[in-house]
Amino acid sequence: MLVNQETVLLGNKVILVPYMKEHVARYHQWMLDPELRELTASEPLTLEEEHEMQRKWREDEDKLTFIILSRPAGLDLPPLTPSVFASDPGFTSFPMIGDVNMFCKGAPGEDDPECGFEAEVEIMIAEPAFRRQGCAREALELLIDYASSPAHSESPTAKPLPIARSSLVSRISDSNLPSICLFEKLGFQIVKRVEVFHEVEMRWKGLDGAEQV
Repeated sequence: MLVNQETVLLGNKVILVPYMKEHVARYHQWMLDPELRELTASEPLTLEEEHEMQRKWREDEDKLTFIILSRPAGLDLPPLTPSVFASDPGFTSFPMIGDVNMFCKGAPGEDDPECGFEAEVEIMIAEPAFRRQGCAREALELLIDYASSPAHSESPTAKPLPIARSSLVSRISDSNLPSICLFEKLGFQIVKRVEVFHEVEMRWKGLDGAEQV
């Protein structure tokens, strides 16, 4: 989405920045790994196709994408913009460790789960050294807080933001128990098992188990 192109989200462990052309080469290297492609249900692309995908995702109103960078411990950072991260050598050295995405389907405000609006959340920590370090949870929390914040509703380019948390869904391989447990900790519950795809569908119900907006 264009709405997040000037947005940097700071966490204690990670920093989320928009998916920019500077990230494509590393992202392409990740997706040469058959295991990562299987986990993300992705097709192999050439580097040129990956660049085209980055440009498309930047423009699409239904895709909200951030690259996950590792934040050095104890480092104080001023307010930042993506252009600073792209040009400052000090920031470009931050390890790129994965991505977190939200794919929107339908029109906001439609309540029918079969044909109405939903926002599918996905995350990939591509670098093994940064798995099970709390990075994935913090990245998801930052993305969800950003996407559901009413502050974005004033921008004409922000639609369909803000997104009601009750519209959030994630589809995960039924064998990926760590990811299922992670989403459960964030308030998602399994609502469907799709045997043919060997996956579970999880929807956000809130940490108390009662669906909220």
